[in-house]
Amino acid sequence: MKRAIPVLVLSVAGLVPVWLYEPGAAHEGEINEAAAAPDTQQTTTPPSKAPQSPTPQSPTPRPTAPGSTAPTTQPQQQNQTRNVSGPAVQTSEGTVQVQVTFQGTRITDVKALRAPNSNPTRMALPLLRQEALQAQSADIDTVSGATATSEGYQRSLQAAIDSAR
Repeated sequence: MKRAIPVLVLSVAGLVPVWLYEPGAAHEGEINEAAAAPDTQQTTTPPSKAPQSPTPQSPTPRPTAPGSTAPTTQPQQQNQTRNVSGPAVQTSEGTVQVQVTFQGTRITDVKALRAPNSNPTRMALPLLRQEALQAQSADIDTVSGATATSEGYQRSLQAAIDSAR
């Protein structure tokens, strides 16, 4: 009995901070991966400054006949970098919105512009990004424990891909 009273008092004293705990500002609001990353919004990628090896010069293009058009070059379109934002999708956990970076028609990056600031979402975002980059589409698996966020991510991603094409 002598030990019961100190054990009880110390147990209550140890639980008081847990009862009084309130999450700080870091646990409220939303995640914004794009704000944390450096600004990469550019429309074209500058040509590389790599030294060129001496190669024979290609012949100069011949002028086209009047009234005809010269063929357009595709490589310039392939080097174009575009950022397309999907719509903000409301989920039961909060708002989810993504930004997709395209290099030509290839998806090179996906960032969460808005996402619920919760542990499941913070764990799911890197997995969703990795799957989207591998699949090159919005046909990705839902992350267990972050179902609502995953579905919102997929919907925003699909809308961004659709608007880019």
